[in-house]
Amino acid sequence: MVEHDLSRRGITDRRVLAAFAAVPRELFVSTRRPEHAYEDCPLDIGHGQTISQPYIVARMLELAGLTPEGRVLDVGTGSGYAAALAGRLSREVDSIERVPQLARDAETRLADAGARNVRVHVGDGSLGLESRAPFDVILVAATAPAPPPALKRQLALGGRLVLPVGRPAGRQSLVRVTRIGPDTWREEVLDPVRFVPLIGQEGWDGDSG
Repeated sequence: MVEHDLSRRGITDRRVLAAFAAVPRELFVSTRRPEHAYEDCPLDIGHGQTISQPYIVARMLELAGLTPEGRVLDVGTGSGYAAALAGRLSREVDSIERVPQLARDAETRLADAGARNVRVHVGDGSLGLESRAPFDVILVAATAPAPPPALKRQLALGGRLVLPVGRPAGRQSLVRVTRIGPDTWREEVLDPVRFVPLIGQEGWDGDSG
């Protein structure tokens, strides 16, 4: 997967590639479909959620520029795979999931993977985790109507927010938001993507399409 689906498609960050080589994706997929663990596609994990396509996760991590001393907020824990990868690339990771059962399952998987620097929280990911802010990087694994103001405010100066923006059933783009001042952010619109909706106060409601 690392060579065929990541390197050959333009992922060049050696730390990102090493993280993918080190984290066993089979630990984070449904036990009903372990044979699909290394396919470059999203996989259903229940509760209307998916484990994202490996290439897209790698692209988001590369765009975010994680550092060994950085603090990361992962919004939309899902199975815990992206949080485990971020944990290999940064000092500490807080991951927030709105579905309690998914959060509990992710904690077990992360423990099995040895991701001791990742903490899982249950809550509204669109509001971030103010008690643990500021973050050097915020990654969001669900599409929002716009970059949530709460997440932008929880970035450290120079911090990066990477997330998909767009309607769940329409056009979506990967966006990188960089905090360049106390009340100033720079936004870059990048790749076309497809994600499930970010449900929450600063996201979509449960009936959005």
